[in-house]
Parts: sequence; structure tokens; C-alpha cells
Amino acid sequence: MFASPVKGLDPRGLRIAFVYAWITGLCAAFGAIYEAFSHGVYALGMVYAFAFPFLGGVLPALFLLKRGVGFPSDTALQLWHFGISALTVGSLFSGALEIYGTYSRLTAVYWFAGGICLFLSLLTALFLPVKIEGSPVVNG
Repeated sequence: MFASPVKGLDPRGLRIAFVYAWITGLCAAFGAIYEAFSHGVYALGMVYAFAFPFLGGVLPALFLLKRGVGFPSDTALQLWHFGISALTVGSLFSGALEIYGTYSRLTAVYWFAGGICLFLSLLTALFLPVKIEGSPVVNG
């Protein structure tokens, strides 16, 4: 059990928002450093790679915390995390290829896998019940 630094907030949600904030910062720093050493060549995929963990991780976690709504099931969260990470890595990879001056059709796999995982996460969050602490688990 974790203690929340802010009274009344879900420590799990704070941890998710904190981790995604770190990932956002690391992606922004990586993009800036890579751009600094790319001899004036830049790619939008590399510059805006930080947007996926920020818009898909930090903002939703803070929104759910502010609304006081519980977080979805572990399955939905894991699918969501994988989707955001696939989109982030795909953005960084396609940006690196673009800076290098080449293109690969295989980068579309990142976008497809990320989109499918986000879609499945939303479906899972809608239809899979969340286990509440202290309640008995009912097998279907």
C-alpha cells in the first residue's frame, strides 16, 4: 500500500501520472539532444514524440484523479500503456529514419499496434468490471 502525498487522491493514479511525466521529459530531452546533433535536420516525429506520453498518460491520469473516478482494470491499463509506448517508440523511430533521410514501411506497424491496443483498452475498460478492494471476487 502506498501513502498518497495529497489527501484523498488515489496513489496508483499519482504514480501513473508521475511515471508518464518522467517519460514525457525523457522523450523531450532525447528529441532535443538528437536534434542538436543532427546538423540542422529535424523530423516532426522526433520533435513531437513527447506528446504521446503527455496526452495519453499524464493528462488522462490527472483527469481521472481530479474527477475522483476509479481507474480501469489492470488489463485495460496494461493495454493502454502498451499502446502509448508503441506510439511513442514509433514516433521516435520514424523521426530518426526521417532525419537519416530514409523511410521504411515497417514503421506503420508501430502505429497499427498502438492504435489497436488503445482501442482494445477502451473496450476492456467499458466491459470488464473493476475489482474493488474488500469486495469478494465473483467468478463469471
